[in-house]
Amino acid sequence: MPEAVSIEVAIIGAGPVGLFQIFELGLLGISAHIIDSLAHPGGQCTELYPDKPIYDIPALPIVGAQELVDRLLLQAKPFHATFHLGQEVDELQRRADGRFLIGTTAGTELNAGAVVIAGGLGSFQPRRLSVPGIELYEGTQVLYRVQSAADLHGKDLIICGGGDSALDWTVALCEKARSLTLVHRRAEFRAVPATVARMRELVAAGRMQLVVGNIIALHAQGNQVQAQIHGTDGHEEARRADHVLAFFGLHPKLGPIADWGLELDRKALKVDPEKFQTSQPGIFAIGDINHYPGKKKLILSGFHEAALAAFAIQHHLFPDKRQFLQYTTTSPIMQKRLGIT
Repeated sequence: MPEAVSIEVAIIGAGPVGLFQIFELGLLGISAHIIDSLAHPGGQCTELYPDKPIYDIPALPIVGAQELVDRLLLQAKPFHATFHLGQEVDELQRRADGRFLIGTTAGTELNAGAVVIAGGLGSFQPRRLSVPGIELYEGTQVLYRVQSAADLHGKDLIICGGGDSALDWTVALCEKARSLTLVHRRAEFRAVPATVARMRELVAAGRMQLVVGNIIALHAQGNQVQAQIHGTDGHEEARRADHVLAFFGLHPKLGPIADWGLELDRKALKVDPEKFQTSQPGIFAIGDINHYPGKKKLILSGFHEAALAAFAIQHHLFPDKRQFLQYTTTSPIMQKRLGIT
């Protein structure tokens, strides 16, 4: 078996916060390898809602989730991080010399000086639509994420769910679809009240339909699918659609992270908010995976955590090196690292 590749830092999780960690480490002259179980960078932003607008990123009044990921990748480009995608970390062990051996499901082995866990909710899978034979339609007529909203324009759609994703896509696609039906198991919704109110306005205006109930069966109808819907009032009806979009949330789970001997607070990793180091020296956690007093699960907060973690990681790797706070606007060293001439 080939010897593990020696690297400075391994980042587990290629969502927005993990991608920004590449940048913050790069400014300090530290290189990184980044690992993610998904086949592409972006985490939940890319996997679940690439077209969803985000309004709370500094200096960007509005930015699509995928656009944000693209911008973060462009920002990190000067630092030439190595990506290991489509593979999950299934081994993390401290070596006798204090470094870390990391193994993945694809057979990748890394010898890292420090580890940053930026795994969001951990490993996750969308909750599936629970009807017999669902696997025949998944990925074609039944979708758990929207890769391209434009592909759904002019189509007959059924959206299932009562949370933010379901309601956001209902409102966004209502004016673009040929027809749209929202199916939810109860009359109350968990989404933002303003979005729920807008959905009800669209129903009242006759632009879409709301059915309180569940899909209990699917049948192929040419290129479409026929959904058998059982209403909570006992009424049953059949509706045809080009696509059924099911947004029931995720199965969040720590997966192998739970076996790495790190102190947990419920299902989150406890960290020191000065360094964002976990209970194990040399292992750091940023983003939704961590917990500390006052924690807020925002992308913005994760960016702040990545910046402070980078300095803590620099001190961990080079304890005898004096640290200086430098500014990208005036530091020749940082500008050189960024490729600015």
